[in-house]
Amino acid sequence: MDQIKLPGQSQRSTLEKWPELPYAAWKDTCETLHMWTQIVGKIRLACSPYVNHWWQVPLYVTARGLTTSPMLYQKGIFEMTFDFNDHLLLIQTSEDNFKVVPLFARSVAEFYQELFSVLQSLDIDVQINTLPQEVKNPIRFPEDTVHASYDPTYVNRFWHILAQIDAVFLRYRSSFIGKCSPIHFFWGSFDLALTFFSGRPAPERPGADMITREAYSHEVISAGFWPGNADFPQAAFYSYTVPIPAGLASEPIRPSSAYYNADLGEFLLTYDDVRHADAPEEVLLDFCRSTYEAGARAAGWDRQALEKRV
Repeated sequence: MDQIKLPGQSQRSTLEKWPELPYAAWKDTCETLHMWTQIVGKIRLACSPYVNHWWQVPLYVTARGLTTSPMLYQKGIFEMTFDFNDHLLLIQTSEDNFKVVPLFARSVAEFYQELFSVLQSLDIDVQINTLPQEVKNPIRFPEDTVHASYDPTYVNRFWHILAQIDAVFLRYRSSFIGKCSPIHFFWGSFDLALTFFSGRPAPERPGADMITREAYSHEVISAGFWPGNADFPQAAFYSYTVPIPAGLASEPIRPSSAYYNADLGEFLLTYDDVRHADAPEEVLLDFCRSTYEAGARAAGWDRQALEKRV
C-alpha cells in the first residue's frame, strides 16, 4: 500500500542522539509554539473531566510529537496530536472524521482562527479562556499577531529531545511504587515533568491560588526539563522537593556539574552538560535518582514503602 502523504512541511533529518538546542537560536519559534500548545491544552482542559493535581490538562509525548489523548465532545471522543515530523496538527474523532491544521510560520491569531474553524466543521463545540497562562505580558490568542515564527528544524529537534527524555523518565519511574504522576508536558510552564508523592499531605502555601494549592496539596519530588525562557535562556533539567525540607541544599547529588539554585529552590543540570556527556542517558538518570534520594532523605520519606527493592 502506498503511504498516504499529508499536507505539511516535512522536515525529517538525521539528528545526533542529543542535538543542541540553543535558546537564542529558536526563541521566537519557542514562544510561538508555546502559545499553540496552550490553545490545544486549553481545549483539552475544557473537554476533560477533572483529575487530581490537574492531571487532565497536560499533553503527552508520542512517536511523532505531542498529543492530548482522547477527549469528550458531543458525539463521542476526539484527539488532537501535534506531528513534528510532517508539521501538522491532526484532529481525529470517533465518528471517523479526520482534519489537519498545517504548522508553519504564522501568527497565533491565525492559528487560533483556523483551528476553531476546523473544530466547528467537525461539530466540536468548545469554549476556552483565550488568555495565556504563566507568561509575562500575555496577549489573548485571537489578538496575538506578535508571535508568528515557526522553524520546523528546531521544532523537530525539540520533539526529538523530549522523546529521549521521556524514555529516561520511564526508567527512572520504574523503581518507584508510590503514587506517581504520568510523564506529562505542561503547556503552561512548557516543560516535561514527572512527580513522585510521599503520600503525606503538605501544609497549604500562604497566598496560593487554586491551581497551586491543588498541585501541591501533598508532598512531592518532581523532575523535569524545560527549554529555557527569556529569564533563564538555557535548556535545563530540574528537580525540586515541596515543601522544601531543611538541609536540602547541602545534600549530595550527581553529577558534579549539577547544583542547587537557591532563588528557584531547585536542583539544576544544564541540557548541554547532559548532551556532552559520554553517556547522556545515564547522566540524566543519575541526576534524577540522586536528587530524589536527596529530597527523600531530607524530608524523611518512608523509602522502604515507596521504592521497589531488587
